[in-house]
Amino acid sequence: MRPVRALADALAGEVLTLDGGLSNQLEAQGCDLSDELWSARLLADGPEQIEAAHTAYVRAGARVLITASYQATFEGFAHRGIGRPEAARLLARSVELARAAGDRAAGEVWVAGSVGPYGAMLADGSEYRGRYGLSVRELERFHRPRIEALAAAGPDVLALETVPDADEAEALLRAAAGCGVPVWLTYTVAGGRTRAGQDLAEAFALAAGVEEVTAVGVNCCEPADVGPAVELAARATGKPVVVYPNSGEVWDARERAWRGAGTFDPRRAGQWAAAGARLIGGCCRVGPDRIAELATVAENPWSP
Repeated sequence: MRPVRALADALAGEVLTLDGGLSNQLEAQGCDLSDELWSARLLADGPEQIEAAHTAYVRAGARVLITASYQATFEGFAHRGIGRPEAARLLARSVELARAAGDRAAGEVWVAGSVGPYGAMLADGSEYRGRYGLSVRELERFHRPRIEALAAAGPDVLALETVPDADEAEALLRAAAGCGVPVWLTYTVAGGRTRAGQDLAEAFALAAGVEEVTAVGVNCCEPADVGPAVELAARATGKPVVVYPNSGEVWDARERAWRGAGTFDPRRAGQWAAAGARLIGGCCRVGPDRIAELATVAENPWSP
């Protein structure tokens, strides 16, 4: 059902389960994601597949759905010959599809409009490196039109996600200022630092005094990096923490494939919640079966 409470109000008293990786669920449904637009291609070519993927996560217990707009940008659509009016319509569709899946649930389901980093548009893995050679002002100009288009579609929150460095975080927060929709900010991290190698506490502190920021945290990182990041985020900002790591496998950008063994363990969700996490889910390669396990733990973290 459509939520009757603001997400911030819900987080004041609950731990909410996020969905998992959208791309892996779409692949499980038989979709080809080899295009540079990745899952965003299906906003035009297969919207029913996106809605079905969202529905799979709702059935698994997800209470917050992240839209299929991570890699959807005006620039990326332009490379496919899609003009700005149609691109704006497709961005709005990403919110509509998640909302349609959530509205059929028995309980409240919130929709988070995904705003991926600049590197996602490049489709070369640079979102795991950052430092694109662009200024904060240039990055702000890149992000603002998409943020405005998504905000106009009426999500409950914007997910400024998989951010590799503090400069891009600053640009995203500037671009989102005054958009009329609350946001969360999540970095992708490694070894207790941003992917660009910056101090993580300082990176989180950028959001500390920003009223629009509902939660801060990490996503698309190894599960082992989550625990320390939760404590840092809570201490640096005083805000609720959001975490959704990937499976623990490593993305090979050249081969466009995941390598290594998975280490995602839903049982860790109780520890993360006890440390301050209030939004807990999974990212790449974490599917509905894992989210169903996580939901049981995350929403009852202090049960014996």
